Amino acid sequence: MLKKILIANRGEIAVRVIRAAREMGIATVAVYSELDRNALHVRLADEAWALGGQTAAESYLNTDAILNAITQSGADAVHPGYGFFSENADFAQAITDLGVAFIGPPPAAIVEMGDKVSSRKAALRGGAPIVPGTTEFVTTAKEIQDFGNQSGWPVAIKAAFGGGGRGMKVVHSAEQVQEAMDSAQREAKNFFGRDEIYVERYLSWPRHIEVQLVGDQHGNVVWISTRDCSAQRRHQKLIEEAPAPGLADGIEEAMGAAAVKAAKAVGYYNAGTVEFIYQDNEFFFLEMNTRLQVEHPVTELITGIDLVEWQIRVASGEKLPMNQKQVLAARRGHAIEVRINAENPAGGKFLPSPGLIGKLVAPDGFGVRFDGGYETGDTISQYYDNLVGKVIVWGKDRPTAIARTVRALNEMIVEGIATTIPADIAILQHPDFQAVTHSTKWVEETLDLSGIGAPSASAPTDNNDAPMVERTTTVEVNGRRFDVKLWVPESAPTTSAAKNKRPVRAAATAGSAGGGSGKVSVPMQGTIVKILVEVGQNIEAGQAVVVLEAMKMENQIEADKTGKVTSINVKIGETVGAGDVVVVIE
Repeated sequence: MLKKILIANRGEIAVRVIRAAREMGIATVAVYSELDRNALHVRLADEAWALGGQTAAESYLNTDAILNAITQSGADAVHPGYGFFSENADFAQAITDLGVAFIGPPPAAIVEMGDKVSSRKAALRGGAPIVPGTTEFVTTAKEIQDFGNQSGWPVAIKAAFGGGGRGMKVVHSAEQVQEAMDSAQREAKNFFGRDEIYVERYLSWPRHIEVQLVGDQHGNVVWISTRDCSAQRRHQKLIEEAPAPGLADGIEEAMGAAAVKAAKAVGYYNAGTVEFIYQDNEFFFLEMNTRLQVEHPVTELITGIDLVEWQIRVASGEKLPMNQKQVLAARRGHAIEVRINAENPAGGKFLPSPGLIGKLVAPDGFGVRFDGGYETGDTISQYYDNLVGKVIVWGKDRPTAIARTVRALNEMIVEGIATTIPADIAILQHPDFQAVTHSTKWVEETLDLSGIGAPSASAPTDNNDAPMVERTTTVEVNGRRFDVKLWVPESAPTTSAAKNKRPVRAAATAGSAGGGSGKVSVPMQGTIVKILVEVGQNIEAGQAVVVLEAMKMENQIEADKTGKVTSINVKIGETVGAGDVVVVIE
């Protein structure tokens, strides 16, 4: 059995792995950027090592820094979590070359299945139908235009080495291709470190169904459950449930069998997810995620299987503890997971809302679980994914699970930032969702979120004239983090998030500010990645003027009035804050 695991990730998934390892008696090592110096995963791990830098590229995507932390800490295994290096074969190979176990699939399987193009070929070998599209990377806008003209519009441009909707753009005409292609490549590069893309047909009203599987190093592979992940915005999931409801007879079993065949075709082991598109009682292979999924807890709740424990045991060389028949026999009831993201869903815009969490109280009660990466006093940074945590609920059947999830969400308290909770409740209570007639396009095309506004900010706290108290703080010695205790005034800063009393900043509001004044401001902190207008140019109200990247997502900031651009106050690559005026129109 492994003795010490380094988690090459942050946030909620790092916390999840640390907790599973601790239950197994395995020591854990956290790594962190400058911004994550006092993060929850750092506080929970047995030891922690600094990577330096702020952005993902400077820290969690810095191979040399992570390899150094592995060597210095003496870890004998690495769990990559999801995102970052989790589907990077070069990283997995570098770990293996160190003589350290990689808690994931073999590098060769990541190469074939992690690349969405070659994975389509593997699916065909396994007998699974695929969505019509390219089986090679596309490198020019003309290739995409030709595909769309031949196969019909719209088409989806997708990151070949990505997932979770990052680096995916839907294009409705040939004229939109170049801009969408450039944006998809920028997002893919920023989030996954690679910008290769491919293109496929975009179906009209599909559901997103996926199959969780796990294989061991002895040739055994089992599929554990299906999951429905159709409630999405910007091709990123909001709500997932297991098992997938409303499938035609025999579909779930056929999907499971196809997923296992595809995995075996590439010698796959450890946890993985095969994703399918389902429409008109037919399913098509979409891609395979060669890692643990964000939504894995819903599968855990209906089976009682700890998937992270299975991952660790497989990486240790053990056989799967259950066979296919035993896994399916263990399934009970229905589970729903709701991703709590730092976004303002007002008007269906889902604008990123980074900032300080003034108060966070997770829901509780029978059948309710919360997997979080933050606590009260922690900060959601613009530089990373905006997942605050996940509410996962079990019920004896789907109606019970829905009702229990709504109850739990109504009890949850998050102050200081906007979250997706109001939209989540609207989805769960909608007749379309309850009847399983929604699709991956339903949230953006049908769901009415016009009644949702920005949350109010919590009041600042005042700790003046406080008595002396014992505090815990941290120091670094040669890059390694140590916790120390000391007596300080109660009002002094502390690294303990539960006791850290800092003023809470108001959440960013949705839409372009200015109210028709012509002073176009940004609604959240971020980085300018593209300027779409020039001084002297005549533009229309609603026309995009700049592209702002925040929390790994690109957002077009629009003009609030018709007129002439008289001033551009930003440059590409510049960081701006909420309320900063970027363009002036007269």
